[in-house]
Amino acid sequence: MSQETGYEQDFLLWTEQQAELLKKGHWTELDIENLVEEIEALGRSEQKELGSYLQVLLMHLLKCQYQPKRRTKSWDSTLSNCRNQIQDCLEDTPSLQRYLQDSVWRKKYYRRACRDAAKETQISAETFPAECLFIIEQILDPSFLV
Repeated sequence: MSQETGYEQDFLLWTEQQAELLKKGHWTELDIENLVEEIEALGRSEQKELGSYLQVLLMHLLKCQYQPKRRTKSWDSTLSNCRNQIQDCLEDTPSLQRYLQDSVWRKKYYRRACRDAAKETQISAETFPAECLFIIEQILDPSFLV
């Protein structure tokens, strides 16, 4: 089975073969092009995971702020879970911290959180501030908006 065929036809088998070639130091037999693509994809996946947790966390913070009387234990659980997951992401991959400091990156997930909060709360999306008023320390602080 050629490397390209293996990659396209049976990804699991391809990964096993590539790992074995790496272990044996058979550098010339490696499928470098696809290995590079997959390693880059792993990094993007880590960043998207962090963004997903941030988006859900921001959505729930908005819901708590704009509909405090409708707050439930489920919302509190989601806030806690997202903060824990973000902390786990940062502990496992400290270089992800730079994304939380990147205002453009955070703005993307804040806009999505506003959209989702508007759908869930039936509040007009225009009600939410265009810019996130929460600083990252507040967002991640378990005692914020308790």
